[in-house]
Amino acid sequence: MTDLQKLTIGKALNLGLRRAMEEDPKVLIMGEDVGKLGGVFRITDGLQKDFGEQRVLDTPLAESGIIGTAVGLAVRGFRPVCEIQFEGFIFPGFDQISSQLAKLHYRTQGKIKMPVVIRVPFGGGIGAVEHHSESPESLFAHIPGLKVVSISNAVDAYWGIQQAIKSDDPVLFFEPKRLYHSGALRAEIDVAGTPVPCFSSQVVREGTTATVVAYGPSVKVALDAAAAAEDEGKSLEVIDLRTLSPLDLGPVFESVRKTGRLIALSEAPSESSLTSEIAARVQQECFYSLEAPVLRVTGFDTPYPPAKLEEHYLPDLDRVLHAVDRSLNW
Repeated sequence: MTDLQKLTIGKALNLGLRRAMEEDPKVLIMGEDVGKLGGVFRITDGLQKDFGEQRVLDTPLAESGIIGTAVGLAVRGFRPVCEIQFEGFIFPGFDQISSQLAKLHYRTQGKIKMPVVIRVPFGGGIGAVEHHSESPESLFAHIPGLKVVSISNAVDAYWGIQQAIKSDDPVLFFEPKRLYHSGALRAEIDVAGTPVPCFSSQVVREGTTATVVAYGPSVKVALDAAAAAEDEGKSLEVIDLRTLSPLDLGPVFESVRKTGRLIALSEAPSESSLTSEIAARVQQECFYSLEAPVLRVTGFDTPYPPAKLEEHYLPDLDRVLHAVDRSLNW
């Protein structure tokens, strides 16, 4: 039996969380305002009403306490899903994530599992104030013991959150907040169908002129750039990384060996970032296939600016196309 529904990313996450809670009574949701309010982005809307306050818990404003409590719950056999309200609020919980959550499975030689999901709305483009638009994913991708993923579409949102919850190791689940309720990104999903594997890189548009690799909110930018480039006679292949740690770069290597050029795209600052790692690995594995250096299109190496300036900070279609032209003119 099929159950086709056309969903935004936000609604897909809500239904994915609901299905996980229906299938496993050990799944709990916890975070600031996730209960009665349904979260500031309404991703958990209606879940406390249907599952009760014992399974959808409104917490104090204390990220270290949220993560620390989740660690304890995981030790006792629960599968907590923590929401960090905005990505800039995650740093009070950084010690718990890096020193406890990431290490307990290894430290106990596998005796203690850490099935904890940390949902992180991230990225800019919503006109918010300081600490509400950062892209800290590279910091967590650097920590062994954590799986770091980032969705870009409703299909991966629905199936990915369920797969993250079923993982026996901790998952940081980065969600592009400005795309939560985008009607243009609605996708038809068989919510009762066979799960779609979500934690590997995926070619989302085929091309031959150059490769553009992106993740999270930048995937839409890459696809828009590819559509614009087609009008100029250029064929861009777009790859959605989906998993940021461990990186699945096999499809990227294969694509670069075909196109000879790579543009790495991300909202995060460029220095010591995921785009840095991608550039280094591609140079190492595809050196003799490259027709030009790997180029990166990123946010700037500054704190995220006030909302009036964010359109100049965020990588856009024009910056991607300019990088493609630079690569082709090398």
